[in-house]
Amino acid sequence: MRHTLERLVVRHTLRVPVPAGADRPGQGGVAARQFDVTLMSLGFKLSTGLLAELSARDEKTVLETAARTLETVRELVGDDVRHNPYFVDFPANVPDTGAFWNECVALALADRETRPGTLARLREGRIDLLTLPTYGRYRHTYEEMAAVHDELIASARDRVTVLHLGASLDEEAEALYLALAGSRAPLGEEHLGDLAVLAGHHAHGPQPAALPVREIRAVVNRARLQAGAGLLLDTVTDVLRLACALSDGDVGLREPTRFRAPSRPHRRALLAGLDALVAADPAKLADVPARREAWKRLGERLHPHEYPQWPHAAEVFAVARGERRAPSLARRVERLLGEGDVTGAAGLLAATAPGALFRSLDRLLRTAAEGEQREAVLAAAERAAPRVSGRVVLSVREHVRNRTGQGESRRVFVNRSGGAWVTEDTRPPLPPAVRERLVAVLDAETRRRLTVPERLLVDPDVLDVALPLSGRAAAPGLGTLPRGSVSPVEGELLRFFTYWKQSGRTTDHDLSAILLDADYDAVTWLSYTSLATLEGAHSGDVVEAPDGASEFIDLRLAGVRGSFIVPQVHVYAGEGFDRVEESFFGFMLRDADQKGRPFEPRTVRMKSDLRGPGRIALPLAFQRDAEGRWQARWLHLYLKGEPAENRVEENVVTFAVLVRGLVERTPLTVRHLTDLMAGAGARTTLWDGRTLPEEPVTFVGLARPDGLPPGSLVITPENLRDLIPA
Repeated sequence: MRHTLERLVVRHTLRVPVPAGADRPGQGGVAARQFDVTLMSLGFKLSTGLLAELSARDEKTVLETAARTLETVRELVGDDVRHNPYFVDFPANVPDTGAFWNECVALALADRETRPGTLARLREGRIDLLTLPTYGRYRHTYEEMAAVHDELIASARDRVTVLHLGASLDEEAEALYLALAGSRAPLGEEHLGDLAVLAGHHAHGPQPAALPVREIRAVVNRARLQAGAGLLLDTVTDVLRLACALSDGDVGLREPTRFRAPSRPHRRALLAGLDALVAADPAKLADVPARREAWKRLGERLHPHEYPQWPHAAEVFAVARGERRAPSLARRVERLLGEGDVTGAAGLLAATAPGALFRSLDRLLRTAAEGEQREAVLAAAERAAPRVSGRVVLSVREHVRNRTGQGESRRVFVNRSGGAWVTEDTRPPLPPAVRERLVAVLDAETRRRLTVPERLLVDPDVLDVALPLSGRAAAPGLGTLPRGSVSPVEGELLRFFTYWKQSGRTTDHDLSAILLDADYDAVTWLSYTSLATLEGAHSGDVVEAPDGASEFIDLRLAGVRGSFIVPQVHVYAGEGFDRVEESFFGFMLRDADQKGRPFEPRTVRMKSDLRGPGRIALPLAFQRDAEGRWQARWLHLYLKGEPAENRVEENVVTFAVLVRGLVERTPLTVRHLTDLMAGAGARTTLWDGRTLPEEPVTFVGLARPDGLPPGSLVITPENLRDLIPA
């Protein structure tokens, strides 16, 4: 367990907990320096404080710490597997696509076993590449591939990620648990899984002051129930989510859960929790009709009629069966709107569900008649604002920012699983006066809640990072940023990579990249059907991955024709991203003369897990600005695609429309909150990348600098959610 906790701490915080051992000075200096050198080959480095701490420990402790930490960072950067391209000397000598296919056909005809079948298909005027014995299957070992590549030449622009000195493992694990459990933004599935591990270890310890995210509350309650601790419940839906968690179902309630029969102690705990909630506030029964079918199925497992001591719990299931009326809030609101009573609907929402009011503001303002009704809606929003979560306030602020009605307006929908689609926005724009008033209310409320530091030090590169306002806003991994973020790209060669390992059946994932011009029209693409273009080369198609497989695309940025580069990973056959044993995507940046193997960990700028639904993944896009500089724009999207044989050529229009819709949408970024802090009196300094203050500051940046004064508060992408006000 301690190894697992240490791994979570390093992965989430880039801090190495203080290793256990004697306090007296040891002889770990040599081992610590060797550890540092090994880390540098992976693009990591020990901070000054961590190097000094390890040097003061005994050699055995240092070596054990190094072994565990290296295992974690190799996984973090994607170096825990062997990356082998199909073409042994990629990116050199990548053949013309047609010539390569002809070579594979010729080799099939020369093979006695495959010759008859190949001839038969050729007579029919077709050929199946997968039937050719040399197509898509490695013809060389990893060692043979590595032997033909020169050693990587170090560059000052190679990535260096600093690992910092942490507190004790118990202190670091507790702090990480409190941070994840008390997060003001939803967590992705992977982070929820990490939280479950931490919650089980800390069920009887300190808890966050609040659990504002319902899915997080379900995970925490499951751990507390299994540990015999009291439940943290606020609504009857919290009990439903907990029941889903106990059955390993969807705590987000997006997919139906097949409930398992709970143990008798768990059944009693769920029913007692329901009973206490309804007894204290019968109005909570109004939440039941919205999830009537789920409650019915849960009732079949809980048998509430067997527990007459909890009569109020039985009322929940009576409502679900329609034996008792408890009109939902949504139904009451719809009735008022159907009667034209917008003022009444706004007042009801403001009094009972201020968050729902804010999420309905656009509709209410469009429905309201000018004059008294619109004024009533705005007044209700002003009254309710102090009782709305900070994340919802910021989400509405982002929404209002994009409701100008200027240009070719498109609506972009991204669901909790990362699925996305775009449609024309047929809604009339919000009047300028309404937008200005809402902006004033929202900004004033955000400013009121912000903790304004005395000294604020900001890395300019973080200003265009989007605030993480949704659960799958960013994928877990190294160097990932929330959806909508923009970050600079500096380098001569841009190289994408994907890796997958099938778990049960033959699986073929295809890495592709499409190039679009300024009007979002396709210029060209790189894929297994187009191995080489003027811009770069594809490493070759691998069609099965029992031991893991990698594909690469190499691009010379100066030669790119177009304004956008959109990499994507297609499931051509077999297991999807959420079914394979492992799957991830990333990109590297290199100078033209660096050489090296196709995969070099210290050139990796970003690596993210691919674990979403759908059959096409769009991790990010690259955009050239007016000055010719390239920027990464983060997407983290999964498209449904086809069950099999997804290809870039067949989705060009879809990609273009989607990228256009997302590029034209302006997210709310870190700049918004730092500007509000500065306006509220924070002494703000933009960091030059070199000079550090002598007094503690609040630092906001892409990475924690080595040498910040003790007592400084640090906000980086790893804990960017902490910037969102409560």
